[in-house]
Amino acid sequence: MAMIPLSYSLRSLMVRKATTFATAFGIALVVFVFASVMMLGNGIKETLGASGREDTAIVMSKGAQAELGSTILQNQVGKIAQMGGVAQGENGPLAQAEMVVVITHPKVGTSGVANVTMRGMPDNWLKFRSEARIVAGREPKPGTREVVVGRAARGRFQGFDIGKSFAMVENQPFDVVGVFAAGGGSLESEVWGDLEVMRTMFDRPGLVSSVHVRLMTPGSLQAFKDGFKNDPQLREYEVERETKYYEKQANGLGQFISFLGYAIAVFFAVGAMIGAIITMYGAVATRQREIGTLRALGFSRISILLAFLFESLALSAMGGVIGVVAAMGMTTVKFSTMNFASWSEVVFRFVAKPGTFQWSILFAMAMGLVGGLLPAIRAARMSPIKAMRGSSRRRGWHPGRWLRWLRRPPRCSW
Repeated sequence: MAMIPLSYSLRSLMVRKATTFATAFGIALVVFVFASVMMLGNGIKETLGASGREDTAIVMSKGAQAELGSTILQNQVGKIAQMGGVAQGENGPLAQAEMVVVITHPKVGTSGVANVTMRGMPDNWLKFRSEARIVAGREPKPGTREVVVGRAARGRFQGFDIGKSFAMVENQPFDVVGVFAAGGGSLESEVWGDLEVMRTMFDRPGLVSSVHVRLMTPGSLQAFKDGFKNDPQLREYEVERETKYYEKQANGLGQFISFLGYAIAVFFAVGAMIGAIITMYGAVATRQREIGTLRALGFSRISILLAFLFESLALSAMGGVIGVVAAMGMTTVKFSTMNFASWSEVVFRFVAKPGTFQWSILFAMAMGLVGGLLPAIRAARMSPIKAMRGSSRRRGWHPGRWLRWLRRPPRCSW
């Protein structure tokens, strides 16, 4: 069975430059949205996932979905740190009690406000949180209202920069003395300060939000959990691995963003497929004589169907590549939104992975397949004799007939 050369389909696309460009642009727009949503989903998972460690457990009150809704008595922290499976440091067990509050603060460049997480930490927080480091300025002094802001939060809120200050309580401002990084995780969207100072300012004496415990090994988690079952006073707390905790934090937001983005992509995809169908139907209508000639030369219906289908797939692949290349520019963009689990604003990045581009191109090809299938079937089923006559020879469409009608002198009925 003779096949129509692929160059025939590619040249036909170049002949109809306007419709080809319009259809490719529509497909590119859909692919851009689709790829951007996938990249944002990757960024959400990486940002929140980078905040946890496999060898660290987090203790919160039972039923709390996040640290913000958890309350632990300070006098229970020492008992938690003495549980089995806890790693030991130079000064005793590697455990750290932290207090988390959410404040509203004005953003830079807008008149609105957003929620910001403030975390109260003990003096040795840099030793415990080895993933964090000061990248600008210095550490805050213990017992003072000095704070450090995360790298992602720096400059996004009023007063969130070195040498500046912001006030939550009148005449009691927090002074920003440094900027910290924490492996690109969600912690970089927070503000860290002294635990005792924050407990006093936010009127939470004797309370903390969570206790983070470094385990001997990642497998020591079960031994640490077993200690809570044997102590009646600690049964109201629950233990979870940090990585799993932050994974749960990412699920709700990631699913919401993905659902919203994919819904928009599907609506755009319907429009792009309609555009592809119109383009290919137009190609079939204007090339009826070509189709008849191909049939007369011995090309089968299957070869004609495959030729038009290849043309549609080539058109969609062109749009898909353009959309993917455009989506690559989103890797330089930072996106901030509310994390519904912690009720605070978190800054995310668009993260590109090989699977993102593969699925985007496949999505574009699927649009081309759906959009070009019906026109290709119509071209393949066309009768050679009727196709040779051409659509312009049909009554009511021949241009010469209409010109003769226009030149005919008007008839008077009176």
